[in-house]
This record gives sequence, structure tokens and C-alpha cells, in this order.
Amino acid sequence: MSGLLEGKRILITGVITDASIAFHAAKMAQEQGAEVVLTGFGRMSLVERIAGRLPKPAPVLELDVTNAEHLDTLADRVREHVDGLDGVLHSIGYAPPSCLGSEFLEAPWSDVSTAVEISAYSFKSLTTATLPLLSAGSSIVGMDFDARVAWPAYDWMGVAKAALESTSRYLARELGPRGIRVNLVSAGPVRTMAAKSIPGFSGLEETWAERAPLGWDVNDPTPVAQSICGVLSDWLPKTTGSMIMVDGGFSALGA
Repeated sequence: MSGLLEGKRILITGVITDASIAFHAAKMAQEQGAEVVLTGFGRMSLVERIAGRLPKPAPVLELDVTNAEHLDTLADRVREHVDGLDGVLHSIGYAPPSCLGSEFLEAPWSDVSTAVEISAYSFKSLTTATLPLLSAGSSIVGMDFDARVAWPAYDWMGVAKAALESTSRYLARELGPRGIRVNLVSAGPVRTMAAKSIPGFSGLEETWAERAPLGWDVNDPTPVAQSICGVLSDWLPKTTGSMIMVDGGFSALGA
């Protein structure tokens, strides 16, 4: 029996550790038959070591989404490993410390602009960088955390995520005529390195499972990875510009 992503070529960004949502998405994509290419930034030797824990070997490319040369050469570097792409996962976000932790009124624009560029504008940057590799039927997926709510201490990262949500809708409008889908997966809190850097995250952990109708396990990224693979597959052919909630139903009850 073939997998959900059999024969698909998928680019996955944002693998930092084996606790990363991106890592679990890559693992599941491989298990579902996809050929995976990873990108990393910074400690590339660590990313390569983490890639070695996947079921099958996966090439790792360096990608700083604020570096024009990295973006301009990305398509050619991907072509060294696969002849095109059927899907892209954007799992990239960063906000300087001043942008998190209940100091919303104090964060300087220089830091806010960094958060917006890396966490939102990079969705467009990654999309345009990979566009030469994509064709009709391709799927671009971004990772989100519901920005319709002003979460305690999430501050300017929440604003950046709101920009990400708007960006995804405009990309869906632009790329729809090419047959390319653009969607977000909005996950509940999962215990990753990135999550641990968010002040107040432990408070979300405590209440989420209690309020989510389906329950929620912050230590289990599997439901999120499954949903990512579902959106990357051919099984949602007419879904674009959407934010797919994978949070145990928490968002349905309001903040």
C-alpha cells in the first residue's frame, strides 16, 4: 500500500532538534513515501546530526531567510538533490527577547521588524525562492499559532503571526491561478526548543489540555505532523488560504 506522499518531493525548513515540529513532519513525510530535503540555519553540524535520526538520509541545505544570496541560489541548490518540488513546509519564526514577555510597549522597531521579517515576510521569500521548482498541484504550508488572540506575553510575535496569516491569504490569491495551494497549520502548544523560549508557555501547557474538547498532549507532536502531511498531500485539492486548526478544539471555545 502506497503512502500519502508517495513520490512527492518535499522541502522542509526549521529543523533545529528532534523535538522540532519540522523534524516530526519530515519523519512522517518520509514514512509516507516522500523524498525530503531539509534546510537549516546557524549550527549546521547540529542540523545535519539531527537529520541523521530520520528514517532515511536527507540532504541539508543552509538557508538564512534574510540572506538574499541564500534565497537566490536555493532553487539551484535544491535541484542538486531533486528535480523539482511538490511541497514546501515553512517552519521558521524568531522574535528578539524584547518582543516577548509582556513588554509590548517597550519593544523597539528594530527588534519588531526582525520578528516580522523572519516570522512573516520570510513566508513570501521562501515561496518566491522555490517557485521555479513548483508546478500545478503543489502545496505550500506554514506553521502558525493562532494570532486572532492576544496571548499573554506573546506580544510582537503574535503580531508577526497575524502578518503571517494575512501573507498566506495573499499568497493563496496570487498562486491559485497556477494551481498552487497555500495554507497554514495552526498548532496547539508543543514542547519544542522554540516554545521553551516563550515566556508564559508553561501556563498555556497547563490550561490547554483541560480546555481542549479532544484533549491535548504538549509532548506529542504526532497530530500536528499528520496534519502537515495531509495538507501537503493531494487530498485537499481545493483548500487554499486556510488556517487549519490542530489544537484539540481549544480555539473553538475562545481564549
